Amino acid sequence: MPRKAKASGKFKLKTHKATSKRFRLTGSGILVRTKGGKSHLRRRTSDRTKALFTEMVAVQGRKFVKRIKRLAPNMEE
Repeated sequence: MPRKAKASGKFKLKTHKATSKRFRLTGSGILVRTKGGKSHLRRRTSDRTKALFTEMVAVQGRKFVKRIKRLAPNMEE
C-alpha cells in the first residue's frame, strides 16, 4: 500500500506564551509592554508611583521588537 502524501512542507510556528502575555500590539502597530514591579512589596510606594504602574510603555529598540515578533509570530493579527 502506498504511503500518504504530506499536505504541505510548511511547518506550524508556535507562539512563546510568556511573550504573548507580556506584550501587546496596538492598532497603529506599536509594540507595548507593562511596567514591572506591580505585584508585591508596594506598601511603602507612594500612591502617585503606584498609579504610574498602570500605563503601558512602548518597547524601545528595534532589536527588541524584532526578537519579540519572532517569539510571538501570530501577534500581528
